[in-house]
Amino acid sequence: MSLSDRLVPPEVEGQNLLRACWAGTGGFTAVAITTTAFPNLMAVPIAVVSLGLLAAGCAAMLWAFQRALERSRYELIGVGGLYFLAGCAPPSVRFSMMAALAAEVVVALAAASVRPFTASAFGILVPVYALGLSGAWGARYGTFPPRPSDGTIPERSDSSRNGDDV
Repeated sequence: MSLSDRLVPPEVEGQNLLRACWAGTGGFTAVAITTTAFPNLMAVPIAVVSLGLLAAGCAAMLWAFQRALERSRYELIGVGGLYFLAGCAPPSVRFSMMAALAAEVVVALAAASVRPFTASAFGILVPVYALGLSGAWGARYGTFPPRPSDGTIPERSDSSRNGDDV
């Protein structure tokens, strides 16, 4: 299996969200590396890219939360399942989204560590992007257990639950 097929599995739904996630991660990585080499020249671009990805991630998180609220009338949706895709996504999707999140965290911390007290610190905001798109994937395509029709909620020890209810 090629790297591109591991990052955007061809057999899953929501490939557009996976591609967008990796495009943002790749773009941020390129700008962060360039900013590390040329901190004065790239101060504005790293700030713009980081704040743009933060804004997109916040918007995706809010959309995912709103969609999860609608679905929670009929399904048990947990925060861990929604944003970290625990138990609601195929392993290939979860791997891809969490790998993008991990890459964003590593790149942001590395860039800010190499060039402390510069605009590279804006990169710390970027992981919200992968987390937001992960939530959007979970809210749109995730599979959650049905809510019991009698209105009761299973005990916390029930393994079919994905965390606390939304």
